[in-house]
Amino acid sequence: METSRLIMLLLPILFIQLGLMIFAMIDLIKAKHTNGPKWMWGAVIIFVNIIGPILYFVIGRRNY
Repeated sequence: METSRLIMLLLPILFIQLGLMIFAMIDLIKAKHTNGPKWMWGAVIIFVNIIGPILYFVIGRRNY
């Protein structure tokens, strides 16, 4: 497979990952309460790629 074709296939995934990470970090900073320490959720969001922000939105947020 050509390198340029591979890059074009991976770009949408990269943008989704970056968008989720930014949105999750902004939400984490604004949140007053989370399920667990904020530093832990920040590390999960940054280091666990696409799954980290999704885990934060499903498990880490408190809705009150």
